[in-house]
Amino acid sequence: QVQLVESGGGLVQPGGSLRLSCKTSGRAFSRDAIAWFRQAPGKDREFVTVIDWSGRVDYADSVKGRFTISRDNAKSTVNLQMTGLKPEDTAVYYCAVRGFLGSRSGAAYSYWGQGTQVTVSS
Repeated sequence: QVQLVESGGGLVQPGGSLRLSCKTSGRAFSRDAIAWFRQAPGKDREFVTVIDWSGRVDYADSVKGRFTISRDNAKSTVNLQMTGLKPEDTAVYYCAVRGFLGSRSGAAYSYWGQGTQVTVSS
């Protein structure tokens, strides 16, 4: 059974930082690409970042230079370090998994986590 569990969300002031984690089980993690998507109220889900099986990364322009994705194969975990947070980063953040190569399309991912809320507000 494949499971993805996100953690690390919360309330932070503008300019602050948060670190999200996504722990997976039930798959050969080292062969997987893990992505983060987010969905704000009333908006479509959008791609945030992805790291593929080889460690290659891709970021949405809106987060480039502020967010950093990394993976720990020994722990089957992907981390998302978010700095310089803005109110427009407020959303539910989801991690998703597919084999090998990353994609910016949510439809390409087979499994999803339950999401973690990130709220950026003063």
